Amino acid sequence: MLIDLRKLSGIYLICGKTDLRRGIDGLAGVVSDQYELNPYSRALFLFCGTRKDRFKALYWDGDGFLLLYKRIENGRLQWPTTQKEVRRLHPKQLQRLLSGWGLESTIKHNRPSKKTSR
Repeated sequence: MLIDLRKLSGIYLICGKTDLRRGIDGLAGVVSDQYELNPYSRALFLFCGTRKDRFKALYWDGDGFLLLYKRIENGRLQWPTTQKEVRRLHPKQLQRLLSGWGLESTIKHNRPSKKTSR
């Protein structure tokens, strides 16, 4: 990836649909106006449109914005659909999302039974 995930101040997923026709200024406006976050904070902001096979990412690298656009050829993103919500992600959640998996692990651990022996 072009961005070192260890150096990010945060990873923010903008839930629901965003108009992906927007460019850098429009997406930076969404971040600051709708979610009251600082687009210049060296955080990665992720946006998805109506189609779940593409997304945009916005990142301030210190002297300019990077606008990344990815279209997935086979598959779809498991993007949260709740409008007007932003989620802070852990780098592993970002990797899961970009790999086509959901954000949360679906592995359930079996707990030992609380049966008492007599």
